Amino acid sequence: MIGGLPRMESTLLLALFLQGALTLSLTDNKVPTLRFVAVGDWGGVPNAPFYTAREMANAKEIGRTVETLGANFILSLGDNFYFNGVYNADDKRFQETFEEVFTAPSLQNVPWYVLAGNHDHLGNVSAQIAYSKVSKRWNFPSLYYRLRFKIPKTNVSVAIFMLDTVTLCGNSDDFLSQQPERPKDLKLARSQLSWLKKQLTNAKEDYLLIAGHYPVWSIAEHGPTHCLVRHLQPLLVKHKVTAYLCGHDHNLQYLKDKDGVGYVLSGAGNFMDPSKKHQRKVPDGYLRFYYGARESLGGFAYVEITPKDMSVTYIEATGKSLYKTSLPRRTVS
Repeated sequence: MIGGLPRMESTLLLALFLQGALTLSLTDNKVPTLRFVAVGDWGGVPNAPFYTAREMANAKEIGRTVETLGANFILSLGDNFYFNGVYNADDKRFQETFEEVFTAPSLQNVPWYVLAGNHDHLGNVSAQIAYSKVSKRWNFPSLYYRLRFKIPKTNVSVAIFMLDTVTLCGNSDDFLSQQPERPKDLKLARSQLSWLKKQLTNAKEDYLLIAGHYPVWSIAEHGPTHCLVRHLQPLLVKHKVTAYLCGHDHNLQYLKDKDGVGYVLSGAGNFMDPSKKHQRKVPDGYLRFYYGARESLGGFAYVEITPKDMSVTYIEATGKSLYKTSLPRRTVS
């Protein structure tokens, strides 16, 4: 076994990685741009060496992408530590699955903004929050929080709302493809939703992004999250949110609803699942891109925001550009 995978599969994935080349055609570097990587479900395995071949390949390609194209930060979309989170802020998994995997020189001064997934909640999420005081890269101030940026050399603003969809909707069983049934703490769930509604009502930024672990829409193994379709999706439309970013399903997807909201699913940081079992649960015309090849090394999303628009490029861990799309700047009244 190598990285939790049979030796033959690991060898195949390594060969795919070595064959890959960065084949991207992205935003002109002369245009003022805010750039970031969005990667989910990258959290290794609980047995030695505590990472998988796919996680290592993604770490190396993220490092190369950031070195070549730049990034202001990285969004971690949850399931940071498989399969049962971490025990405390001194847990060795922080080193074995994070610090000693994402080692590229280009990544050492790039901040990570972190949210929790369902597997993180099987451990101690408070320990992941506390680790923010240990690592200069790891930023996880609370279960849910707001980030605000300006595109360099402009007054164009971007807000990102980092949610905890597990406390909002409840936990789920991956092996049963179970829907989150209900939040464990109803008061906390209501408080988070109330906070988000207030934040969105008052938001005047030119781009609004929301990030969480569970998908709103997905054709894959878990499918749409009923709780988010009911409670979050109407808010995305009402407040003209640019995009929702998530993981949970172990593949790459891009969906766009009839109101123009983009759904960026980037859950291929550690495993790949080719399931399309919930295709009929997503409205016709929403799915624009899907990649879940079992033999793939996985991948991530690379986002570039300019004064004109926001582009999303899905990059396989071999460096190959799989799909690119764009979303317009909001019209703020």
